[in-house]
Order: sequence, then C-alpha cells, then structure tokens
Amino acid sequence: MSLQSMTGYGQGEAAGENYTVVAEIKSVNHRFKDMRFKMSSVFAPIEIELKKSLGKAFFRGSFDIFLNYKRGENNTKFDDIDPKKVKSFLEKMNEITSGTGVDFTCSHTDFLRSEFMADQDDNKSDELRELAKQAFAKAIETLSVSRESEGGKMIEVLRNHRDIYNTHYDVILEKSKTFQTHIEERITKKFQEFSSEIKIDEPRFLQEVVYYLEKMDVHEEINRIQAHLEKLDSLLSSKREVGRQIDFLIQELGRETNTIGSKSALKEVSDSVVQMKVQLEKIREQGLNLE
Repeated sequence: MSLQSMTGYGQGEAAGENYTVVAEIKSVNHRFKDMRFKMSSVFAPIEIELKKSLGKAFFRGSFDIFLNYKRGENNTKFDDIDPKKVKSFLEKMNEITSGTGVDFTCSHTDFLRSEFMADQDDNKSDELRELAKQAFAKAIETLSVSRESEGGKMIEVLRNHRDIYNTHYDVILEKSKTFQTHIEERITKKFQEFSSEIKIDEPRFLQEVVYYLEKMDVHEEINRIQAHLEKLDSLLSSKREVGRQIDFLIQELGRETNTIGSKSALKEVSDSVVQMKVQLEKIREQGLNLE
C-alpha cells in the first residue's frame, strides 16, 4: 500500500431485491483514529463490525460515515402499510362518528404515516444490513484510492520543499569550508587593533581562539542534518505510516538548522538558515496530513 493522505472521500452502493444502500465515508487528518456514524437505527447492530473493518483499513484519521437506503423500483412505501392497522383505525373512527352526525373522510395518503406501517420485517432488516456491509466495503476501497491519490500528490509537494531546503543547505556546506577561517581572520584583526593599545598574553589569546573556533564549528550539525535528510528521503519512499515520524524528524532538522544560524556571522548563511526554516515549516504542515 502506498503512502496515504488522511484526507479523502469514498462511496459505495449495493442493490438488493427490495432496497439499495449507499455508504459514504469522509476522512480528514487526526492525531489518532476517530469514527462518527450517521445512519438509521436499523444498522445499529452492525456498527461495531463496520468500525472494525474501517480500523483494519486505515491507521489514522477522522472519519464521518453516512449510511442511507432507498427502496427498489418494485418496492414502494405503500407496500409497508399494515392493512390490519388501517382497518382497525377506520372501524374505530366510524364507530366514534356514527352517532354524531359528523361525516368522517380521509385521504389515501393519510395512511402513509408511521402508525399505519407494518412492523419491521426481520428478513428486510437482514437484507438491509447485508447490503450495508457490501456498500461499506466498496466505500472503504474507493476511500483508500482517494487517500492514496492525495498522498501521492502530497509526497511530491514535500519533495519539492525538501529540494528547496537542500538548495540553501548547499550554501551552508560551501561556506562551512571557510567558516572557521573567516572567524579566525576577524579575531586576528581585532587582536592586531588592540595589541598596540593594551598588553595581551598572546599564548593565552591563541588558546582562547582555538576554544572559540571549536565552539563555533558547524560540522557536527552538518553531519546530523545530512543523516536526517537521508532518513527523510527514506520515509518519503516508504509504504507504511510515516506522518508522526516526519513530524519528529522535522523537529530535529529544525534544531540543527537553528544551531547553525546561531553560530553563523555570515549574512549568506543567516539568509539560507531563514529559508531552510521556512521550508521545514511547510514540510511539517503538509506532513501532518499524511497517515
């Protein structure tokens, strides 16, 4: 299975002798797995079974499930009218009105109210539930296709942001070759400016320079960023749940990127760090929608 977005829509339909059931599933991103069913009470006995089916198909997401049914072409609402209830009603009303001199009249559509309907037949309930299972399975299939399609588009967006990040990261790689040299030249220049005015212990000064240069070295951060980028490429090519892993990885990349920015005194590096942070935020936002 390919990487999926948590945003998608699926629909399924199943037709039987008396009814047609339509199942719809809408999903959006969520930290965990949340399901909300909106359906007739006739489907209540199979709700747990449907939840299990959905839970097996997807790792994360917020799901709104709609189950509706309609009658078949040869099955009208008039077929559900209970003749005994209608007859009993008419007899009772004639009995009441016969001694009052008030004419009792009614329309055929008056008997379409629920109190005149036959009690739900077990066979029809079973048919509806079976059709609901079939329609729901189809809806899961189309939802999976929808989420995979959205996931594919999202991966391309993430890779584009990563490529832009890498472009600015290359600037830092290039500047890192002369990063310490630049700092050393600045410190030496300051030393020369002040050495004529105040007495400076040169050995101690050089010792402090070495310590400062080691503290300002960015190669350790560069190595960690390289490792994180390789891991990110691996995740974007993965076939399993990666949303949370990407979120964690972006946090780590952000930490290393910020550290380089705090150590840098070069405008080119500072500008690149800002752009790298922008791309990381975009990757984080898009990555939240991945399952």
